[in-house]
Amino acid sequence: MSFAKRINGLFRPQGKIFYGWWIVAASGGVQYLASVLWMQSYGAYVVLLQADFGWSKTLLAGAFALTRIESGILGPLQGWLVDRFGPRIVLSVGTVMFGVGFMLFSQVDSLLTFYLTFALIALGSSLGGFATLMVSLVNWFSRHRAKAVAFSQIGYALGGFSVPLVILLLEAFGWRSTALISGFVVILVGLPLVRLVHHRPEDIGERPDGAPAPPGESEGRSAASADFTAREAMRTRAFWLISAGHATALLVVSAVLVHLVPHLTEGLNYSLAEAGGVVALMTAFQMLGQLSGGYLGDRLNKRVICALCMVAHAGGLLLVTFATTWWMVLGFAALHGLAWGTRGPLMVAVRADYFGPTSFGTIMGFSSLIVMLGMSGGPIVAGYMADVSGNYESGLALLAGLSLLGSLLFLAAKPPLPPSRQACT
Repeated sequence: MSFAKRINGLFRPQGKIFYGWWIVAASGGVQYLASVLWMQSYGAYVVLLQADFGWSKTLLAGAFALTRIESGILGPLQGWLVDRFGPRIVLSVGTVMFGVGFMLFSQVDSLLTFYLTFALIALGSSLGGFATLMVSLVNWFSRHRAKAVAFSQIGYALGGFSVPLVILLLEAFGWRSTALISGFVVILVGLPLVRLVHHRPEDIGERPDGAPAPPGESEGRSAASADFTAREAMRTRAFWLISAGHATALLVVSAVLVHLVPHLTEGLNYSLAEAGGVVALMTAFQMLGQLSGGYLGDRLNKRVICALCMVAHAGGLLLVTFATTWWMVLGFAALHGLAWGTRGPLMVAVRADYFGPTSFGTIMGFSSLIVMLGMSGGPIVAGYMADVSGNYESGLALLAGLSLLGSLLFLAAKPPLPPSRQACT
C-alpha cells in the first residue's frame, strides 16, 4: 500500500475526515494552553517570584507539588464524573476555573494567596485538561490509539516550544500582567475548543477509528464485556506496576518543569533567555518523540518502549546535573525530550489496551493517586536538597537513580488476564 493510501486510510477511512481527528486537534489546543501558560512556564515564574518575594525554592516547589497532590486526590472523582456525564461539561467548568485562577494569581501579595490561587489553577487545569481529554480519545480510537494520543500531546510540546515567547512577555510586562492576560486567553480560546469534544463515537453515529459498523450489535457488547471495571483493574499487578512506573517518570519530569530554569540560570550561569532556549530545544525533541511514540506504540511492545525511555530519562538528567559544557546540556535536551515525548502517549495507550475504554476515566483517576506522588515529590526533593546543599546536584542525581528503578517496573507490568478469565482462575 502506498504512503498516500495509508494516510488517507488513517484520516479518511470512510471517504471523509474522521471526526475523532477533530477531537485530537481540539485536545492538542487545550493542552497547548496549559503547557505554554502554566506547566512549562512555571520555572520562569519561579525566578521572578523569588526575586520579588524572597521565597525559598522549597516553598515555590511546594506550591507546584500541592497542586499535583490536589489533582491526584481529585482523580477518582474526576474520572467518575467524566465516565458518568461525559468530558465536555467537565472540560468547560475546568477551563473557566483555570482562567479565573490566573486572573487571581496576578493579584497575589502573600504566600497564602499564592498557594490558594495556584490551587484553583491546578483544579481548573486538571478538570479542563489532560485526564478528561484522554477519556474521549481512548473511546474514539482503538487501532490508532497511540497515534491519536501522541498527536494530541503535540499541543503540549508546542507549548514548551513557545515558552521563550512567554519569557519575553514576562520580561517586558512583568509576571502580574502576563498572568492576567493568560487568564483571558484560557477562557476565550479554551471554551470554543472544548465544545468540539464528544464522549463516544456512538453518540454521533460514528465508530472507533472511523471503521464501518459491524453486522450486529453483539460485537460491541462483547468488546465492552471484556473491559475492566475500576475495581477489577486495581486487583491486577499491572495496574500497580504501571502506576508506580508512571510515578517514577514524573519524579524526573516534574523536577525538570520546576527546577530546570533555576538550575540553568543559577548553577550553570545561563541567562533567562538562554534557559528558555534550552526548554524550547528540549521540547523540539519531545515532539519528535511523540511522533515516534505514536507510530511505534501501535506496532511494538509498549512496556518495553517505556522501560527504555526511563533509562533515557535518567541519562539525560545526569548530563544536565553535572554539565560542564553546552554539549552536555544539548545531550540532556535530546535524551529527556525524546524519552518524555515517546513515553507520554504510551501511558494512556497501555492502560486503555490493558483495561479497555469503558471505565477508563475512573481507572486513570485511581491511578493518579499513585502518580501524584511522583509529580509532587520530584520538585520538593530537588528543591529541598538544593536549599540544603546550595546546588541541585544531589537531588537531581537521586531522581535519576529512581528513574532507573522505573524501567524495571514497566518491564514487569505484563498484560493482565481478561476479567472473565480471572474469575475462573
